[in-house]
Amino acid sequence: MKHRIPAPSGAVARTAAHRLRVLRHSRFRRFLVGQSTSLLGSGMSTIGTTFAVLELPNGGADSVGLVMAVRILAILAVLLLGGVLTDRLGARTVMLTADLLRFAAQAVLAVLLVTHSARLWEVVVLAVVLGVGEGGFSPGLTALVPGLVPEEELSDANSLLQTVQAMTSVAGPGLAGVLVAVFDAGTVIAVDAVSYGVSVVALAGLRLSQPSVPRSGLFSDLGHGWKEFTSRTWLWIATLHISLFNFVLWAPFLVLGPTIAQQRLGGARSWGLVLALYGAGSVVGGLALLGRKPGRALLWSMATSAAWALPAAALSARLPSAGVAAAAFVAGVGAAACSSLFATLVQREVPTEVRGRISAFDSLGAFALGPLGLALAGPVSGVVGADRLLAFGATWQVVSACAVLALPSVRRHRATPSPD
Repeated sequence: MKHRIPAPSGAVARTAAHRLRVLRHSRFRRFLVGQSTSLLGSGMSTIGTTFAVLELPNGGADSVGLVMAVRILAILAVLLLGGVLTDRLGARTVMLTADLLRFAAQAVLAVLLVTHSARLWEVVVLAVVLGVGEGGFSPGLTALVPGLVPEEELSDANSLLQTVQAMTSVAGPGLAGVLVAVFDAGTVIAVDAVSYGVSVVALAGLRLSQPSVPRSGLFSDLGHGWKEFTSRTWLWIATLHISLFNFVLWAPFLVLGPTIAQQRLGGARSWGLVLALYGAGSVVGGLALLGRKPGRALLWSMATSAAWALPAAALSARLPSAGVAAAAFVAGVGAAACSSLFATLVQREVPTEVRGRISAFDSLGAFALGPLGLALAGPVSGVVGADRLLAFGATWQVVSACAVLALPSVRRHRATPSPD
């Protein structure tokens, strides 16, 4: 049996430093700090808003659902406009404006909650404003990163951003729960507002050049973006794949998972463990990608998307909470790889002048069926059973991932730089 000689500690340190070399770029460090703070606040916001609405005189589960629904609809409604403005004005300008809007919405809501003067309609209106800000911010993220680091380090930058997002998705809700218990929901929303303020300062300090882009009417710009999007077969196929995943698998998992956990896994604590392990897996997956640049990034991205099937399969198989949590961990690793590799691919292969619109079409396509899936999960499970619905979703994900990988445009695709 052969044994590998352990690397000296100095070599290990040099390897770690090499994988984090992307942090030597001051503009990326500045953006990473702002984005990390903002994501932590966003991770806290859902918990804070939920308890804030429940504490209103006419609050309740229906009111919570209304506030969440209008925010999601606002995001979807402005995504395409955000993509056009990103390409016209530059990602930094649009993202800075969007964060100012989100800061204002959460600051006003925090004042209303702290002074105990908030009414439901006010919370709904501010949720719409917050959603508009999120929809405007999202397309710029894909377009901004290539201006912060060299092309050969895009993969590392996206991996770090994915890792930070996973960390904050775990830490945010936990911190929010502590603040709600010690103070109140208004304090959580105030912290979220401050987090957007930090992001505003970070973005304001970035100095990026914006290439001159020919402008036409809004619909002409959207038409050109759609043509660029549909001309890349690998791109729209991947978007369709993720869209159907959100509809068929992930929406039922998010709706039925807590219910199943309450019935047979031990309640909220077990479900919290499942979500925490999913986030931990995403952190591991993001860190594992640092320093790696697979030549067939699309193939690996679509292959790792099959890992999302595991938690739903574990629930449908009636595994104990430890088994479901382990499956969620592996799914988190796959999610990080899928998202990071795909984002890098888009940034490398899509020309700068259409990245915002391409990102908007991709996001809209990926998430458009999500609300419908959330609405149908409960009624459909009542007819066919929760276990069968989750088993179908898990099977669908594996089969669809294999079908996508079998397509020549995906199987033979190799990353090529954009003609910028």
